[in-house]
Amino acid sequence: MVTTGARGATPRQYLTRSEVARVFEVSPATVARWTREGKLPFILTLGGQRRYLLEQISDLVRRSRESPAGQPGGPTLTEGSTSHA
Repeated sequence: MVTTGARGATPRQYLTRSEVARVFEVSPATVARWTREGKLPFILTLGGQRRYLLEQISDLVRRSRESPAGQPGGPTLTEGSTSHA
């Protein structure tokens, strides 16, 4: 997990693809696919790596666990969720 933030600001915590995969109990390849499909919001680092905001991933996990069982396709973004920056 990576923590960033300006001095005095609330720090933001970001997850790597592998960390998101552990949270959702899927493979890192599945996280990459969900990202390509626009199902997971992310930011790009200066090095071109994707990072996922912990707060947004936690919200997606909570919503996916509240949804009816058997819905295929992984998490879905709703209006108001952000995609890559």
